[in-house]
Amino acid sequence: MPLLHAALGWNYVLVTALCGSFLAQFIKVILNLFIFHRFIPERMWGAGGMPSSHSATVCAMVVATGRYCGVTSTEFALAAVVSIIVMYDAMGVRYETGEQAKLLNRMFNEWMDQGVNALPFLGGKKLKEMVGHTPIEVLTGAVLGIALGFAMPMV
Repeated sequence: MPLLHAALGWNYVLVTALCGSFLAQFIKVILNLFIFHRFIPERMWGAGGMPSSHSATVCAMVVATGRYCGVTSTEFALAAVVSIIVMYDAMGVRYETGEQAKLLNRMFNEWMDQGVNALPFLGGKKLKEMVGHTPIEVLTGAVLGIALGFAMPMV
């Protein structure tokens, strides 16, 4: 705990935001252990999935900024706007990118099953499908970040 207090004293907002990210990623690993009964290392740093670490990070940042600088400060306004953009992007553009990757991967698999070997540029690679979030994943990450932001001790 002394290490946490020292880090929070150095930069309260940044450390709270990073803790939100780490906590969300840790929860993803635990959920995958329970759901798939195996350890998936990519879940420690990968995008997408439940809960949204992007939402947890920015919401923890917003709450920490509000607590540290006040909700009428320019810093709080900037943090709030950035968090809205990040969460909107996670549910919009990044989610649709994942949906397109799923479709393209299916198309490539069907072509390979039909014996089309004229696609050497693929090299057996698949597009990453889990890059965005559903609204419930974003909401869960936001609630996690808000709770953590209030739980972090002020120094």
